[in-house]
Amino acid sequence: MRRKQIHNRNLILLLLGIFLLNVLGSVFFGRFDLTKDKRYTLSETSKDLVFNLDSPIIIDVFLKGNFPSEFKRLQSETRQLLEEFQAVNSNIQFQFINPLENEEDPEAIRQQLMQFGLNPAQVEVRESGKVVTEQIYPWALAFHNDKTVKIPLLKNQIGATSEERVNNSIQNLEYAFADGFNKLVHPKKRKVAVLKGNGEWDDRYIADFFGTLREYYFIAPFTLDSVSTAPQKTLDQIREFDLLVIANPTEPFSDKEKYILDQYTMNGGASLWLVDGISTQLDTVSGNQFAYGKDLQLSDFFFKYGIRINPDLIKDLYAAPIVLASGNENNSQFNRYPWFFSPLSSSTKNHPIVTNLEAVKFDLASSIDTLPNSLKKTILLSSSPISKKVGMPYEIDIDKEINNNLKIVNEGPPQGDYLSGEIPLAVLYEGSFNSVYSNRVRPLNIEDHKDVSEETKMVVISDGDVIKNQLQNNRPIELGFDKWTNTFYGNKEFLLNTVNYLLDDDGLINIRSKEVAVAFLDPQKTADERTFWQVFNLLLPLGLLAIFGVLFSRFRKRKYSKYC
Repeated sequence: MRRKQIHNRNLILLLLGIFLLNVLGSVFFGRFDLTKDKRYTLSETSKDLVFNLDSPIIIDVFLKGNFPSEFKRLQSETRQLLEEFQAVNSNIQFQFINPLENEEDPEAIRQQLMQFGLNPAQVEVRESGKVVTEQIYPWALAFHNDKTVKIPLLKNQIGATSEERVNNSIQNLEYAFADGFNKLVHPKKRKVAVLKGNGEWDDRYIADFFGTLREYYFIAPFTLDSVSTAPQKTLDQIREFDLLVIANPTEPFSDKEKYILDQYTMNGGASLWLVDGISTQLDTVSGNQFAYGKDLQLSDFFFKYGIRINPDLIKDLYAAPIVLASGNENNSQFNRYPWFFSPLSSSTKNHPIVTNLEAVKFDLASSIDTLPNSLKKTILLSSSPISKKVGMPYEIDIDKEINNNLKIVNEGPPQGDYLSGEIPLAVLYEGSFNSVYSNRVRPLNIEDHKDVSEETKMVVISDGDVIKNQLQNNRPIELGFDKWTNTFYGNKEFLLNTVNYLLDDDGLINIRSKEVAVAFLDPQKTADERTFWQVFNLLLPLGLLAIFGVLFSRFRKRKYSKYC
C-alpha cells in the first residue's frame, strides 16, 4: 500500500514538473546554439536589420523537390537560418516551394524565371540506379511592401565539386539574406560618382557592376570639364558624392583636375582607382602587341599619398588561361593555353573585403609600391609567390609566350626565375592624407583649401580590366564571368565589398568572415570502409539488444528469487 502511495506521489510530482516547465517555457523564451562554429547564431548586423521591422517580409524559397544529399543540406540550413530570423522578428514569413510543381506548362515557367534573372543549376539525381540530370532553382524571392528582391542561395566557384559549392553557399547564406533584407528595408542614401572625361571605360564595359551597385547607392557620372571656368562650383558638386570611382583612365590629368581630386580627398571623400601602369599597341606588321609605360601625369599625385604604380607587367604562374581558335572558320577549334599575364589573386588575409572571396582575375596588371608615411596600408590582393616583374617596353608575341608557358608548365620555371614573391596588385589606404599641393603653387584658387584631410579611405588597383565585363551579342554579361572558358571569377564580389567598405557600409561584409564547417562524406573513404560500417551498424544494435536481454533476465531473477 505504501509503495503504491509513493508511486502516485512521484507521478503527481512529475506531472506538476512538466506543467511548470511548460509554463516557464511559454514565459521565458530562449534559443541556445551549442555548435562549435556558432552557425545558428545571427550576427548583430543581421539582427539589427530585422529587429524593428513592423510589416511582413514574405519569402518564397525555391528549394523543394528531389535533390541530391548536398542540396538537401542547403535546404535544411536555409530553413534553420530563416527560423533564426523569424525568432528575432515574427514578421519574417517564409515557405519552400517547387516553382515547376503542378504546372501545366513548366517550360513557360522556366522562361519567366529566366527573364527575372533566376537561372537554374544542373544537378544529378539517382533514381532506381540511374543518374538523371535535373534543373533546380537555388533562389529565394523576398517581398516587402511594393519591393521584390531576388536572393541567390548557390555560389559559383571555379573548379569546385557540388559539395564544395554547397559548403561555400552555406557560409554565404546569412550574408545573402541580410543583403536582401537590407535592399528591401533601407532606402538608398549614399552617392557614388563615376568619373568621365579622361578616357575611362565606356558605359557598356562597366554596365554590370554599376547596374548591381545601383541597387544599394545612387550612381551618377561626373566630369571635370568645367574645372577651368568654374573650379569652386566643380569642387562643391563633387563633394556631394561620398565615393569617386575612376575606372581605367587613358588620357592624362591636368594640374587643375588633380587639384580638384586632391581637395575632394582632403574633404573626406573616398575614392576607388583602377589604373593601368602600361599601355599596349598593336603592331600591324608583326601582329604582336607592344607594351610600354603609361603616363597619366599622376605620379606626383599618388607619390604624395604613398602610392607608386610601376610601369611594368606581372607574370604569374598561377594565372587564368587564354582561349585561342585554330583551324578554318567552319572547323575552328578553341583551345586553352596557359597565359601568365592574367594573374589570379585570392587573398588569405582576414579582411572583410577579401574574406571568403573567389579568385580575382587581372589582365596585364602592374605592380604597386607602398611608400612610407602615416597612412595605414593593407595589401588586399597580390600575385602568387611564383611570379615576376617584366620591364618596359616589352613585345608580347602570343605564339612565343604560349610556347614558353607550356614549357614552364611541363618542366617548371628556369632556376632563379619567378622568384619575386607576392607582388601587390590592390592596396587599401586609410587615415589622414596630406595634400599633394601643400607647400606648392596651387593651379586654382578655391575657398577653404586644406593641407590635411579628414579621416578617409582610398583603394588603388593596378589594372583597369578588373571592373570590365565582357560583351555577348554586344550586350554586357555578368562581371567576373569569362564566356571563353565558362568560368566565374570573384571580380564583382571583390569590387562590391570594396565599395561597401569605402562607404563605411561594412556591417554586411563582416558577415562574410563567419566560418561554417559543413561535414560531407569522403567518397573514397566511404567506398573503402563500406563493408566494415555495414557490418558494424548491423551487429552493434543486435549486440546491445543481447546485452540488455541478459542483464534484464539477471535482474528479474535476482529481484524475484527471494519470493520463490
